Formats: sequence, C-alpha cells, structure tokens
Amino acid sequence: MQLYRFLSEDDTSAFCHKVTAALNKGWALHGDPTYAFDAKRGVMRCGQAVVKEVPGDYHPDLTLGEQ
Repeated sequence: MQLYRFLSEDDTSAFCHKVTAALNKGWALHGDPTYAFDAKRGVMRCGQAVVKEVPGDYHPDLTLGEQ
C-alpha cells in the first residue's frame, strides 16, 4: 500500500528537521514544497508532501507518522 502525508510547519529549521526525519524513516518527497504567508500569525508556512510504500492494507485509523 502507498501512504501519503503532507508535512507543514512554520518556515524555520523545525520544518527541515520534520522533513529530514520523514526521509530517514523511508518516506520520499512527492512534488515540490509549498510556501504560504499566514497573515493571522504573520509568518511564512512551509509544506511538503511525502509518500511511502509499506506492506498491508489501508485503514482510516492508521497513524501515518508511525509508519
């Protein structure tokens, strides 16, 4: 089964660490990163989709971050 996650975070090193951790757990980048300005908070936000192929069947209660 193929899993999909969208990681997001403020535009700080925390975002890079979140993506790096996912890559080191076997996730792969999917598409380009996105950036958007959060006007309410006055900060830039980053996003990156990642995918991973794992054995088994999909269930909605699956915790994607633990895969």
